[in-house]
Amino acid sequence: MRKFVLILVVAVLTLTVVACTTGAPPPPPTGGPRPTIQRTPTPVPANDEEALRQLIVAEGEAVVQQDIDRLQAMWATDGVVTDANRTPDNPGDDKTWKNWSAIRDRYVNIVFPSNPAFAQHPNIRVTIAGDSATALADTKIGVTDLKNNDRWTFRKIDGQWKMTSLTFGLAPK
Repeated sequence: MRKFVLILVVAVLTLTVVACTTGAPPPPPTGGPRPTIQRTPTPVPANDEEALRQLIVAEGEAVVQQDIDRLQAMWATDGVVTDANRTPDNPGDDKTWKNWSAIRDRYVNIVFPSNPAFAQHPNIRVTIAGDSATALADTKIGVTDLKNNDRWTFRKIDGQWKMTSLTFGLAPK
């Protein structure tokens, strides 16, 4: 019995020394209320123009992160993407993707494989008319750095701005 008590005391002391020297946190308390976790709230845009700018920035982030679910949440289901092929005065050579299914295919099969390290839209100019809006932006993606290259349209749907179209490749060759 004495041997058992001695082994038990040595084991407890060893565990106490190890826990104190490794900096291991104490075990969580049992029972009682759980501590409240403070979460940083998502920033709320001050106005519609800021919301639209944030939406364009978020689209670029989602492209880099290859987050198709996040992109889907940004687009109206009847959205349209058009590649103006850097010939804005010649719509005959445009490539168009109509509705979310086609836009999704474009992201997954064309945009994501290019694996851009960044997709930015500096110098965004927004015009709002009620529940519709347009924006013209420069484009910085990969080696591309073009002025007035992207034209976006938006519609407020159920109180939230959604992208309804993107025409890119507007900067002439």
